[in-house]
Amino acid sequence: MERELPTMCAQACVEEVYPCCCSGQLMQEEVKLKIKDLNEHIVCYLCAGYFIDATTITECLHTFCKSCIVKYLQTSKYCPMCNIKIHETQPLLNLKLDRVMQDIVYKLVPGLQESEDKRIKEFYQSRGLERVIQPSGEDSIPDTGLPFTSFDHSKAHFYRYDEQVSLCLERQSSSLSEKKDKTKLTLQQKFVRCSVRAEVRHLRKVLCHRLNVEKHQVQMLFNNESLPDHMTMKRLWISHWFGKAQPLVLHYTIKDKRTR
Repeated sequence: MERELPTMCAQACVEEVYPCCCSGQLMQEEVKLKIKDLNEHIVCYLCAGYFIDATTITECLHTFCKSCIVKYLQTSKYCPMCNIKIHETQPLLNLKLDRVMQDIVYKLVPGLQESEDKRIKEFYQSRGLERVIQPSGEDSIPDTGLPFTSFDHSKAHFYRYDEQVSLCLERQSSSLSEKKDKTKLTLQQKFVRCSVRAEVRHLRKVLCHRLNVEKHQVQMLFNNESLPDHMTMKRLWISHWFGKAQPLVLHYTIKDKRTR
């Protein structure tokens, strides 16, 4: 999503409070600052726009937009400003959402927060999706539609900040022998909640681990059709289950160990 910068006020107003030398009483004076004088502190180095979801690198304390730094670190493990190594293998683990900085930016830049909220709302509306804000302290799941949810960043794990989908994995028996050992090779807990970016191959891997079978024995099905390993849960939900109640029902079969 490309974001546009709103029309900015030329000055930011700051009130300074200091004691009067004559009476000892506190006096207030309004100091006017040009926003451009503060830009080096509130503008993202990567996109040259005001911080959106301000995110700080814990190693060097440089701050960027969340989407900018996450995208940048997909191909690098160094800070784009000072070139310090963030992490040897997983630089995303050393990022921290900076709520204080984001609040400051929203207060200094008139209309920025309203513009960002409007942009997000239009993005979901243009794609026919419903943006659901999950109440704090509640773990409720929407009954219909893909659960695009906005979490409280201060409570969410950064690396797991992702859309979730609920699944029901049912065993499908195709032969008499399979029906006899159905209880042996059937999940005891068939309800799963995972990222919308999870792929069919990930579900197969989970089934192999829980049922203690080999990968080639497990096949994932939807309406009796085999699902390709690379298909994501988001694509599957939108193409086959959009608008229906959760959970998304998938079936799996366990082939005989001798057949490949």
